[in-house]
Amino acid sequence: MTARPPLVPDDFALPQPPATDRYRLEPLGPQHNESDHAAWTGSIDHIRATPGFEQGSWPPADGMTPQANLADLRRHADDFARRVGFTYTVLSVPDGEVIGCVYVYGSRTEPGTVDVASWVRADHADLDADLYRVVRGWLTTAWPFHRLDYAPR
Repeated sequence: MTARPPLVPDDFALPQPPATDRYRLEPLGPQHNESDHAAWTGSIDHIRATPGFEQGSWPPADGMTPQANLADLRRHADDFARRVGFTYTVLSVPDGEVIGCVYVYGSRTEPGTVDVASWVRADHADLDADLYRVVRGWLTTAWPFHRLDYAPR
């Protein structure tokens, strides 16, 4: 597999992630492991029915161990540091509990296109359309991306 190129140059100042009165985004990292693992393992069917996830293999139907999830979060954090992908956790306001995730990666099939996917826990399904709207607006106004592939809500 070829290495992914950076999505943005080193001198691009990463924009502040969005926040609303119900949720906020921050870069996903190992510190979110317990809450992230609980969030998606408790909502597998809901996530697989979310636009953009219907045909994919994630989340795995049989789940994964917390240790495997931690390795996945470390990979996302490394991608973020290398600027080849940006994964943000969605945290509830005011308690900071993981309620979803947003993935921003360059397309492997369409050069110049950025693939975006997001999900929220089943018990926060009412936030899905708003998260889509907020993230899409943020990515089109604050980032230097020209084409997004982000399944509409």
